[in-house]
Amino acid sequence: MSVSELSERIAELAARITVARYELLTLVREFDRREGWVAEGFETGVDWLAWRIGVMPGTAREHLRVAYALEELPRTSEAMKRGLISYTKVREITRAGTPENEAVLLEYALAGSAVKLRRMVLGWKRFGREGEVDAEERRHRSRRLTVAVDDEGVMVVRGRLEPEVGAVLMRALEAAGDAAYREEDPEARPSAAQRRADAAGLLAERALAAGFGGGGESGSRAERYQVVVHTEADTLAEAGEPGRSEVDGVRVCAETSRRLACDAAVVPMVHGDGGKVLSVGRKTRTVPAHIRRALEERDRGCRYPGCGSRFTDAHHVRHWADGGETSLANLVLLCRRHHRAVHEGRAKMGLDREGKAVFFTPAGKVIGSAPPARAATGTLPPAPPEPPGRLWNGSARFKDWAIPWKITIAAREGVDP
Repeated sequence: MSVSELSERIAELAARITVARYELLTLVREFDRREGWVAEGFETGVDWLAWRIGVMPGTAREHLRVAYALEELPRTSEAMKRGLISYTKVREITRAGTPENEAVLLEYALAGSAVKLRRMVLGWKRFGREGEVDAEERRHRSRRLTVAVDDEGVMVVRGRLEPEVGAVLMRALEAAGDAAYREEDPEARPSAAQRRADAAGLLAERALAAGFGGGGESGSRAERYQVVVHTEADTLAEAGEPGRSEVDGVRVCAETSRRLACDAAVVPMVHGDGGKVLSVGRKTRTVPAHIRRALEERDRGCRYPGCGSRFTDAHHVRHWADGGETSLANLVLLCRRHHRAVHEGRAKMGLDREGKAVFFTPAGKVIGSAPPARAATGTLPPAPPEPPGRLWNGSARFKDWAIPWKITIAAREGVDP
C-alpha cells in the first residue's frame, strides 16, 4: 500500500468512526431520555454510561451534553451523520452553537482545523450583558486547584483558573522558563511541558524568597513556608545505607536528599527509641551568605560546560556529609538540571590540581567547555590561553540568595548527626 493509499484509508476510517459515534450519541440520548439507567441500578445516566462503555465520568457527561445539543443544531447533526466533521469539531460547535449562529460555525468547522475552531469558539459571544455576568460568576465559583501524589510519588497538579488568572500564570511561566533557559543551546532544551514544570519550581522559589508580608518581606513568617526534607545522617553519606528521605511525607531517593542538602538550611535532630525527638540542634546554612556571594562573583552562573544559567545551587564537590569543606575551593555553582545530573550519575565532576572544575561523561570522557574547532586541513588550531580567573575582593554587594529548603537530619541517641 502506497503512502497516498494509506492516507486515504486513514481518512476513510476516521469518517466511518465519526458516523458510528453519531449513531452512538443518538442512542445514548434516547436511552437517557427514557431513563433506562434506572432499571440497571444507577442514579444517573452519566454513571451508567461510564460503567457501560468504560469511559471516565467526565467523558460520559460530555457525550450526553453533545448528544442533547445536537437536537438544536440540525445542520451540524447532519454533517456529523455523514462523516463530514469529526466529533471533536462537533463538540466545539455545541459549546457556543445556537440555531442563529450554527451556519457560521459549521462553515468555519468545515474549512478550518479543530484547533482554530476552538480558539474561535472560546472568544464567541454567547450571552447578553446580564447573561455574561451570570456565566462569569459561575466560572468564578468553579475555580479550583488540586495537588495529589500519584503511585510513582509525583505531584500531579490540576486546576481550573479564570482567564485573567490563567493568563498571568502563563506569562509568568513563560518569563521564568525563558530566564532559566535563555543561555541554553536550543537543541539541548527540554520539551515545552518540561520547561513549564521547571519554571513552576523557579516561580515558587522566587515567591518564597520575596515573601508575602508587609513591605515585601516575609519576616518571621518565612519559617512557615519552608519546604522541609526529613533525612538521616547515613542517608546523606555517600557510603551510608539509605534510610529516611522524605519531602512532605513522600519518599524521595537518597541522592535527592544529598542534592538538596548541598545548599540548604540544616537542623539536626536526635531521636530516641520509637522515634521520639530528644533534642533539636541549631539551624545553620550549609553555604553561609558571605561564601555564597563570593561564589556568585567567581562562577557567574552554572559551571557545567556550555551552560552558564544564572539560576543555580551551590554544589559541594565533596559533600559536607562526607567530610567536605564548605569553602570556595570545594564549591561550584550548578543549575538545577546539571546539579541533578551530577548527583544522579549522568555526569561526573572533580577538581584538577589547580582547583578547576572538570566534568566527565559516565564513561570517563572529559566534557570540554566547547568542542574544538578544526581547520580545513583537519588539524587542531592552537588552544587560546586561559583567561585569568576573577577573584572576589569583598567590595561588591550582592543580594542574599534565599534558600527554600530546610533539611532535618535525624540521628539515634548517642550518635553524632
